[in-house]
Amino acid sequence: GDYPRERGLSLPIQAVPKLVINAFLAAEDKNFYEHGGIDFTGMARAGALYLQNLGSNRRPQGASTITQQVAKNFLLTNEVSFTRKIKEALLAMRIERAYSKDRILELYLNEIYLGLGAYGIAAASLVYFDKSVNELTIAEASYLAALPKAPAALHPVRNRDRAVERRNYVVDRLLENGWIKQADADKARKEVLNVTGRSSTAHIFAGEYFAEEVRRDIFERYGEKKLYEGGLSVRTTLDPKMQVWARRTMIGGLVKYDEATGYRGPVQQMDLAGDWGPKLAEIKSLSDISPWRMAVVLETSDQSARIGFQPGRELGGAISKVRQTGIVGLDGVRWAKPASGPTRGKTPTSVASVLKPGDVIYVDPLFDKEGKEIEGQFRLRQLPEVSGAMVAMDPWTGRVLAMVGGFSFDQSQFNRATQAYRQPGSSFKPLVYSAAMDNGYTPSTVVVDAPIEIDQGQGAGVWRPENYSTGKYYGPVTLRNALQRSLNTVTVRLAQDVGMPLIGEYSKRFGVYDELPNYLSYALGAGETTVMRMVTAYSMFANGGRRVKSTLIDRIQDRYGHTIFKHDQRECRGCDAPGGWKNQPEPQLVDRREQVIDAMTAYQITSMMEGVVQAGTATVLKEVGKPIAGKTGTTNDEKD
Repeated sequence: GDYPRERGLSLPIQAVPKLVINAFLAAEDKNFYEHGGIDFTGMARAGALYLQNLGSNRRPQGASTITQQVAKNFLLTNEVSFTRKIKEALLAMRIERAYSKDRILELYLNEIYLGLGAYGIAAASLVYFDKSVNELTIAEASYLAALPKAPAALHPVRNRDRAVERRNYVVDRLLENGWIKQADADKARKEVLNVTGRSSTAHIFAGEYFAEEVRRDIFERYGEKKLYEGGLSVRTTLDPKMQVWARRTMIGGLVKYDEATGYRGPVQQMDLAGDWGPKLAEIKSLSDISPWRMAVVLETSDQSARIGFQPGRELGGAISKVRQTGIVGLDGVRWAKPASGPTRGKTPTSVASVLKPGDVIYVDPLFDKEGKEIEGQFRLRQLPEVSGAMVAMDPWTGRVLAMVGGFSFDQSQFNRATQAYRQPGSSFKPLVYSAAMDNGYTPSTVVVDAPIEIDQGQGAGVWRPENYSTGKYYGPVTLRNALQRSLNTVTVRLAQDVGMPLIGEYSKRFGVYDELPNYLSYALGAGETTVMRMVTAYSMFANGGRRVKSTLIDRIQDRYGHTIFKHDQRECRGCDAPGGWKNQPEPQLVDRREQVIDAMTAYQITSMMEGVVQAGTATVLKEVGKPIAGKTGTTNDEKD
């Protein structure tokens, strides 16, 4: 993610290719290396022009050298007056005495405004061409060099002809000064001005929730000014490959669950009269769920429907003239059983019974049985009404490697991984069991699984917790079996014996709840917490009971490269060995993190949770074929 008010990247002059320097000199100040800050021949030329245009309303041509422009950009305003010109000339001469020519040029190339929020050539080259400076062609470098005069008037899409004309003028100057060959100049003049445009949002597909969470964190740590203007460089913990997997898995699960409930109908209906492109382009579609695309149904029959895709937009905002179409066949709508009405739950036998002309829908490419994409064929999709979250964390350090905060960031920026407080249900039980095992119980302790009634005090009636789904009772069971089968009555009996205040203390230690009221139902996961907090708590079981703090940030550096924040606070004795390695023992990492539960308890709970996967409520995960420990959790009426 990129969050600057002014996009600027600083490049030392040694890193700027000769071609780019020459282009700017050709456009702005070809005698730069000869004059002492003021170019008298240029001034004479501008003076003659000024007298010619006297009385007309044309802005006088500036004869500013690059040094004068540096003086103006850093120290003066933009007003058009002779006093400013005189100040500028005096400052330019002083700057020339103080700095070398290379240093002045470096200041100029890193500060100059080049349109679209880009300051300096490094930023401009990314913004316009998504390239680094040393990859620019002659034509591209010439276009950037043309921009300082009038960045807005030379917009690459809105004023394309003028931009190309001015670019070619710079190419001609380069040729005239003998800095490029005739053949290169001819080729550069013919080159089409193509702008790729790099967006300023999160660049990693599916990393938007992650980037936004980091932005919030920095905002809370350092405030708005430092976030947008501090030049901070932030290194995050994100693993891009894992992030894509997490995102794909999450979306796949939500869509599969949602499609099983049936098809609810199109996003909306639109009128097909005239050109459908602009009308469809006006409808807001989600930009971050590719390969899904928005389309409109143009015509339907029993066997297929012809659809037209939402046209893209060019950099200036104009709607593209290209109209793409595709086909949705019977295979593409087979899943779409009506969610309501007389035919509810019946598999469709014709495409026309599902899609009508004018329906605005989402589609994605259709694949055959072997997983190959079928050219030109598409499958109907619908935005799921259910959402969810996922966090993948390194349990030893608390580094978050992947995080999905919902179906689509574009649809809702509410991050369900960190902001949604929901009931953990039975996934809270391992904390109850660890409290019991730290206090005298073992995995083989036998507890009775039988109906239990708890008087809730005056007028509140009797509470009868039941075992989820089975509704039957197993009599005397070991704690290991009770956790595998997720037996509620056993958990309530444990909580009664150990006492809710102790369980509250454990949940606080693990960071799941800040305050836990002394009600027995909380032992079954009735309180509210976030996915991030639960994952952090489970990490402590996995790492032998040491406290970890979840983090999305490894370190932050200021604009001078000094580290101002580091997540890993462990002390490293002997890391800064003077004079290199002299056969001394390797450095010691001193880990002062608190032990939250006994290491043996952590080991036993992990072993019991392995049983949940091997023979308990999560046997569906056995097919992964790796050692997995975990705990399922469902709340009343399957709300979570």
